Amino acid sequence: MISRKDTASSRATRHQLLNMEMPQQAMGRLPEPTATVPLNMEASNTGKQVGNTEHTIPAIRKVTQAIMGHRRLRKTTHQHQQQPYYDPNNPQHQQQGYSPHDPNARYDPNAPEGERGLGGALVGGLAGRFAGKQVGGGHGFLGTIAGAIAGSKLQDRYKEKPHHGSHHGSSHGGSQWGGNLSNQSTERQIRQWFRPILARLNIHVFHCQKPRNRNFAKITIGDVQLGQQFLDLHGQTEPGRAGFDTVKEKLFHYNRAVNCSKSHNGPDEFLLQSLELDVNKKSLAKQRHLSRSSNTGGQRNQRKFQCFLIAVGSMDYSGSDLVIADHYQVIRGGSLSFGRRSALFQFGNEAVQQMEVPYGSIQSLTLGKSSDPHLTFSLAEGPRFFVKEPHVEDILVHAMHRLGVQPAHGHRKPSERRRIMGFDPKHQTLAASSFGYSFRVNPQDIQAILALKRLPGFPEIVQWHVGFVTNPAFPTQISQLNTALSVAQNRSLPFEVKFQLQRLAQNGYLTPPRVLQLIQAIKIPFLHADKSILAAAIRRSSNQIPFAGPGTEPSELSLDALQKLLIDNYHHILREKEYARDVTQQYEHIASIYKATVTPVGIYLSGPEPEVKNRVLRRYSAFSNYFLQVSFLDEDGEAMRHYRGISLMTVYHERFKKILGGNITVCGRPYEFLGFSHSSLRSHTCWFMAPFTWNGELRYAGAVIKDLGDFSAIRSPAKCAARIGQAFSQAFSSVDIPREAFQSLPEIDRLDAHGIRRIFSDGAKGMISLDNRLQGDVLCLRPSMIKFEATSTQIEICGAGFKPLPFYLNRQLIKILEDLGVPKQSFLDLQDEAVEQLRITAENPINAGYYLQRNLVGKSARLPWLIRKLSYIGMSFSDDSFLRDTHELAILIQLRELKYRSRIFVERGLTIYGIMDETDYLEEGQIYCSVQNEKTGMVLTGRVIITRCPALHPGDVQYVDAVDVPLHSPLRSIQNCVVFSSKGDRDLPSQLSGGDLDGDLYNIIYDDDLMPTHLSKPADYPAVPAIDIGREVIRSDMTDFFVQFMENDQLGRLSTLHQTLADQKPEGVFHPDCILLAEMCSTAVDFSKTGIPVDLTMMPMSSNVRPDFQAPGPRVLIEENIKLEEMDVPEEDEDEDEPEETAPALRYYRSEKVLGKLYRAIDEQDFFTEIQRQSRSASNPQSTGLAEKVWEYVQNKAALIQYEHYLGFARDVKEAYEDNMIDTMLENSSHPTHFVSEVEVFAGALIGKDGAQSKRQREYSSSMKEKHDRDVAYTVQCILQGEEQDVSKVEALERSIACLDVAIHEPKTRARFGRLVSFTWVAGAVCLKEIEKFAR
Repeated sequence: MISRKDTASSRATRHQLLNMEMPQQAMGRLPEPTATVPLNMEASNTGKQVGNTEHTIPAIRKVTQAIMGHRRLRKTTHQHQQQPYYDPNNPQHQQQGYSPHDPNARYDPNAPEGERGLGGALVGGLAGRFAGKQVGGGHGFLGTIAGAIAGSKLQDRYKEKPHHGSHHGSSHGGSQWGGNLSNQSTERQIRQWFRPILARLNIHVFHCQKPRNRNFAKITIGDVQLGQQFLDLHGQTEPGRAGFDTVKEKLFHYNRAVNCSKSHNGPDEFLLQSLELDVNKKSLAKQRHLSRSSNTGGQRNQRKFQCFLIAVGSMDYSGSDLVIADHYQVIRGGSLSFGRRSALFQFGNEAVQQMEVPYGSIQSLTLGKSSDPHLTFSLAEGPRFFVKEPHVEDILVHAMHRLGVQPAHGHRKPSERRRIMGFDPKHQTLAASSFGYSFRVNPQDIQAILALKRLPGFPEIVQWHVGFVTNPAFPTQISQLNTALSVAQNRSLPFEVKFQLQRLAQNGYLTPPRVLQLIQAIKIPFLHADKSILAAAIRRSSNQIPFAGPGTEPSELSLDALQKLLIDNYHHILREKEYARDVTQQYEHIASIYKATVTPVGIYLSGPEPEVKNRVLRRYSAFSNYFLQVSFLDEDGEAMRHYRGISLMTVYHERFKKILGGNITVCGRPYEFLGFSHSSLRSHTCWFMAPFTWNGELRYAGAVIKDLGDFSAIRSPAKCAARIGQAFSQAFSSVDIPREAFQSLPEIDRLDAHGIRRIFSDGAKGMISLDNRLQGDVLCLRPSMIKFEATSTQIEICGAGFKPLPFYLNRQLIKILEDLGVPKQSFLDLQDEAVEQLRITAENPINAGYYLQRNLVGKSARLPWLIRKLSYIGMSFSDDSFLRDTHELAILIQLRELKYRSRIFVERGLTIYGIMDETDYLEEGQIYCSVQNEKTGMVLTGRVIITRCPALHPGDVQYVDAVDVPLHSPLRSIQNCVVFSSKGDRDLPSQLSGGDLDGDLYNIIYDDDLMPTHLSKPADYPAVPAIDIGREVIRSDMTDFFVQFMENDQLGRLSTLHQTLADQKPEGVFHPDCILLAEMCSTAVDFSKTGIPVDLTMMPMSSNVRPDFQAPGPRVLIEENIKLEEMDVPEEDEDEDEPEETAPALRYYRSEKVLGKLYRAIDEQDFFTEIQRQSRSASNPQSTGLAEKVWEYVQNKAALIQYEHYLGFARDVKEAYEDNMIDTMLENSSHPTHFVSEVEVFAGALIGKDGAQSKRQREYSSSMKEKHDRDVAYTVQCILQGEEQDVSKVEALERSIACLDVAIHEPKTRARFGRLVSFTWVAGAVCLKEIEKFAR
């Protein structure tokens, strides 16, 4: 129904919303079915299922004919004169194009009910038989009986249920009409059906809302006049039959009359605003779409094609021909749809199976000619597989509709897409490594498919012939390889070599037969080789092996080519080892760790990679390769995403749980579950281990856990896992404490820890601080710090307050402060200051250098110094595209942090650890905070704000009095922490987002512009006891909890909803829904300790309309230079052939709260364009390249220096540096076969895909920066000291000049990666520094 909401707003008056709602009991009934309907229903099943029911069909056909004939006789007195119903035997109707499957087919909306109980029973029996056969061979008869009963009951419910003309209360004269929209119709189907109807009235922006499993919908239009035009044509002004008869142009959806009328409800304010934004976006995008249309002749691209999946296997070569080594010979007919971001293949009828392929995972896409109409996908990662199975009740309802039997209306659980591991068990055995999928398409569709490459973001299509060869079954090939790599069969090769060989096949780099050939080929040449270097050479080679495809010559994948590649890499690494030490030899706290990633499709190997040691790795440091770090992620390397309408139950409980409860076999070693730390649990990562002998004793998972301590008294799986997880927390150092040094302190009931250094000891956890009143070597612990009984007295330091950390605002805290009375302008001023700081960095090289130095960009490569030095000698870093891109990328990342996370630096703010006042000097509400950095120190005094992240409740922000302490106080010796009072009824840390003094960081704000005008009472959530299973916790309990945590990890979803509702509700964070969500987030945070998941049924209802500051940003393209990709707005009908959505479509409105104003205050495109303009205006494109100018300067300043004898050394250093760079580019990508750009590695940060960095990208950025800094630091050390650790100034200068010469004049192009250039500036910075020293 359509109604208009009156408002005083002139804007709202111009854009009033018209809501057309389809009532539950509106007009319409199915057309008359024919006697062949049961046969048609059976024909939609598989051949086997039809065969199982062929003896039942004739009898049902006869009875059905009698029933339908009886209905037709009764119906002759009720023919509707205006709109005749569809009769398949009527030639006139056939000529007019009527069809029971046509959404616009017409029929009699006043058909009588008829006798339907028997029909329901018959159809129910048949559907039940089908469902029974689906379950198992012996359940068909039981299914028939159950289905007949259910079908009859459904009709009984319909007959007994009173029917009303409208669910809004208006009567339609008591006629018993069925619902006008099918319960099974989806929102997307209704939207697509309405789109051409509305387009005829020039309505291109509208919102469709169709509740799942309900038979009505609501259409919202953003213009009153256009909405009224629609009503004039299709609207019903009166209820009942009389009202429908007066409609000018009647609408029918799948033979159902659609009743449109005004809604009793007014428009949603935020939906109105989002429609207004959409109108503007459509207008801006119109010219782009017109341009695209002109390139395609003005016609819209066909996106959906009928096809057959005919081959699944590995891409390979047969002679000189590109082929699929077919492992899965099956023909499946279906449809292949191409959307904006992915392709979707689906087949099946009742149970529809789907395969989704994101475009980013496609290595190559080839299409044959009309005589060879095969479309072949070569993928870099496994596809996503789904099955959509109807519920038994849906089968019954569908069958009744086919018979013309109208079931009762009711709420049924809708069908869900269920994530699965492959098409069937056979396919699941090869889907992990067989990334070639070939489809046979219709020859007449070839040109339409080729035309798709004009669409934005669509992968390139190459016309190429791909053949087929039949190989032994894939499981057989893998079994042969595993046997060859097992301990019993191949003792000559150590584990580190065999791991890399298995990785080649398991990750899809090479086929298993080719790896078997390679094993035989390397035995003799590498018989006496250094096996650790051989393993590194295989790993490096894997990054250089090209993928079979149109751009690769067959000879590049021949056995001879692979063997030569391996030998070359071996000798390169051998030369590098002469002066380069392994990172584990440089740093005692680093271990090399092998890793595995478990996805719904496969298990992929990686590593070894440097990791900070934990207690277990430190104890068994000689056996680190018996430990495996295992992550459970999606195919793209991200965490499993939870979308509405998609079930992950099969993945979690049949895939992940099976692996956690079993083992992962690598080269014959069975790795089994060991444990996980608190942080690794949140990243869905845990530790596995394989048995080994240590000091004459067998060490397996159970023995290692037992050796850590006694956990038998813990009855909660979550708590037990957390206590064991203490041993898996990373620690940079450890200290042995004599047992006599331990003393016990009395417990303070309301506080459980104290300290300035965060430590883990065997059995104890907490903070320790200096107390100068203690005599001798003493470590005091409280009972609450001791978590379990252990024998070791070693403590491990996980963090320390060496200096105060900077404080940044975030969106949650900004929203709380706004609702507590802080003026909006205060935040805008802080952001403007931060943006201005970014802007001035591009004004001159001096500013740029200092900016990079403050943000630690390129510090190990001396990049900040290099930029300033170039300026001093009359050169500009912006003359070089790589240095310019590094600077611009660093600016862009900071800008995106501001715009998409509101991460605003507050100069008058601190982030520090919290401890308790052991002196009892501080009163309730007081703190002591003394900070000391490299230059200055201070003691905070006066009223300040204190909080803790994450802050969601308005009471998570509190005022405290910062005070000084007497000169003789022991607190004077404590710096860079906040000391809380031990007095009062409730400790202050617990009032700040449920904090404690167990290692939490606290934020202190002493900026007068950010002081609230009022405060809120802190939240006081009742303590939730951990789940007690009443017995000792065993391994399966912890693995079950690990799966449960992955399945219920909804903290991000709850936080996002809190942010949305806080913006929409007038009360902001004080609204009851936001208060509830804050409590739910607290439960979600504690889930890892209590084992109690948050109850999502309590989550407040919300729409898909969100504030504009939550919208994604443009993608960043890093090619020849950095640019922001233009945001693509889909055309009106572009989603008709779009693959089924995995996430609900979101709309965005203009937020008038402070977060919206901060978001819109930054025009990312304009700002970055201005930065690039400034950078390029300072450069001289006509001059010689900057590297050559630096070389001329070096030759001039060091003309007499002889360096040629170091050229061989320089080539080795460059080769080692670039190999490490490639390793880093691959290791920190989202997937093993993808890689990040060189400029991202050099800048030390990954660029966010659609805005700010994701949490996983920030983690990758941190580890990537650490590794690259180590690699650069060691490269610099090698240049300065050489092979013999020579520290002579002259020798160092000679080596640096040689490295610069090689870097500039001996470029090397690497397959897949192109030419790497960053070594030029690593060597250049060292060389210029040494010339500066030499000149002194």
